[in-house]
Amino acid sequence: MSQAEEQHRQLQQPATRSTAPSPTTLSRRSRTARPATSSPDKSHKSLHNHNQQLTHRRSAASSNSNTSHHTRLPTTSGAASTSAAHDYDSDSSISSATSTALVDAMLSGRDAASKRARAIEDLGDLEEKGLLHRDDAPSGGADTPRKGKGQDPREAVFEKLEFQDTDEQVAPGLKSKRDKHAFSLLVVLYLLQGVPLGLTFGTLPFLMKPYISYSALAVFALSTWPYSLKLFWSPIVDAWFMPKWGRRKSWIVPVQGITGLGLWFIGSRIEGWLAAKEHIDINFLTYVFGSLILAAATQDIAVDGWALTLLSPPNLSYASTAQTIGLGIGSALSFTVFLSLNSVEFSNKYFRTTAGHQDYPLVSLGSYLHFWGVMYIVVTLWLIFFKVEDPVSETDPDLDVKKVYGVMWSIIRLPNIQAFLFVLLIAKFGFQVNESVTNLKLLEKGLSREDLAVAVLLDFPAQMIVGWLTAKWSRPVHGPDEGRHPLSAGNGRSSQLSGTLRLWVIAFWARLAMAAIAAAVVWAFPVGNVGSGYFALVVATTLLTSLSNTMSFVGITAFHTQIADPLIGGTYMTLLNTVSNLGGTWPKPLILRSVDLLTVSSCSTTGLQCTSDEGKAACKTAGGTCNIERDGYYVMTAICIVLSAALLTLHILPTVKRLQALPMSAWRVKIPA
Repeated sequence: MSQAEEQHRQLQQPATRSTAPSPTTLSRRSRTARPATSSPDKSHKSLHNHNQQLTHRRSAASSNSNTSHHTRLPTTSGAASTSAAHDYDSDSSISSATSTALVDAMLSGRDAASKRARAIEDLGDLEEKGLLHRDDAPSGGADTPRKGKGQDPREAVFEKLEFQDTDEQVAPGLKSKRDKHAFSLLVVLYLLQGVPLGLTFGTLPFLMKPYISYSALAVFALSTWPYSLKLFWSPIVDAWFMPKWGRRKSWIVPVQGITGLGLWFIGSRIEGWLAAKEHIDINFLTYVFGSLILAAATQDIAVDGWALTLLSPPNLSYASTAQTIGLGIGSALSFTVFLSLNSVEFSNKYFRTTAGHQDYPLVSLGSYLHFWGVMYIVVTLWLIFFKVEDPVSETDPDLDVKKVYGVMWSIIRLPNIQAFLFVLLIAKFGFQVNESVTNLKLLEKGLSREDLAVAVLLDFPAQMIVGWLTAKWSRPVHGPDEGRHPLSAGNGRSSQLSGTLRLWVIAFWARLAMAAIAAAVVWAFPVGNVGSGYFALVVATTLLTSLSNTMSFVGITAFHTQIADPLIGGTYMTLLNTVSNLGGTWPKPLILRSVDLLTVSSCSTTGLQCTSDEGKAACKTAGGTCNIERDGYYVMTAICIVLSAALLTLHILPTVKRLQALPMSAWRVKIPA
């Protein structure tokens, strides 16, 4: 009997032995695969999920063989089935017994021929996914088989892959020294970014509100738009850089240096600009602080992209935590803490003795800006001399600006990205009255600026804790479905709110509820002095509103970091964050203007309207007071809450469920070489 006939006879016999993969070799949850020496430049991901699926479909006995260096993988073609074998690379770490076990486990069962066909199908599927490679493939990575003497061209012979466990893969968390340092650096960079944001989004409107109308504040709100339009120049930040400095430092260093000098310059003149009171040049201030936001937005593009490479892949959700903590600290220092220290009454009450009372605050706006101008320069110098950015990989495509814009356009054209961006654009509409007007209304009704600053300051530690926990809960859990639906793993619960965005959806409902509660708190403002009970109510409302905002921000940002492609991380993250920010900024001027238009008020002496700045000034000159007959704040609150609840129920929830079920490949585009 010829050798070929003997092989054919052996393959027609049912397998009598089934060997299971060694649990010590294949049972780990997360692995890094490396090809054999024929393809030294390739790296491969986990084979665990596929082994687990094969194990579920087939029962296997314990492994017992370490003898053969050949595995026969038959190809069935009618009654005449032939096969041959290729030698495995003896240097591979997975034993030939394990390789034999994979095939034998598939060949065991009731129908040997059916099992053999299924084995070929499964191994072919692994080859297509890049998890197994032919041992005769060229070193360049092509899978073109090389036909040898006596070999059937239909055969598929696969290499064994070497696996190595790493601490970062097995146990995600900020445990490595590298990740801890990266997290700390990100917090500092985001903190610096939060300083101009806190000044522009919070402090300046508070300082100017006693002298200007909501319509004028709507004009100043345009200074925040560069932060929401940074998408248009993010490809430039991704494509242009100096290799000596690094892709991200090439932008962070000069932008932070310019911002530091700008803060020093503005600090030397801001007191005079605001001293004009009713005659404040609102357009000029919009240009000045819009320039600061432009610089902060550019820094944000670079830092967002850097975060994707500074942190290890299992810990990318902590990028949103670093952003929450850093921006939270920077914004709080520039908003609540500064407003407190800038108050004469607060400074005299808490920092000065009765005999030492002064008529000036502990910290002026000019000195505060000077301090942060110096801090910007100090951190920038540290980055220049002490922080070395990882070099750009030689395997990364050489992207010019045109290519990056093309890639960005390809991302935008993805149907799932379009659906997600639309959700981001409409999601924040219902909260804008509460977040933009409520605190100003409390000040208008008589709450002191110092009390409001204390109320906001008390919730700051809670924001940090909630931000950290949200990032931890938003990290996908590794499991059988990780490779197929990594974004829907969430915390392992199976419900309509399961997945990475589960906490974001919960926070959405909480923010709507707090918008209604905040309006009720404003409506219940007491006549006369503010008692401790009402102040406690203001503190509780502020705390719960802030916590729901933090949970929402960290949850959505964690989702962004998980779907973004690190190679174009600056552009991808900026696209998502820009649209998310735009969802909060585009309604703000509209809502502020609508509050004025829907408000009906008249002067007690003249009977004329006193909603506008001119009307209020005329009423004050006539010795009268403005009586509000209909407050547009309550009207807009009701409209926004009802509309937002309808959008959430009818569109946002179904869309979020569908998007979380998509595989990671649905969020990727082809990047030109």
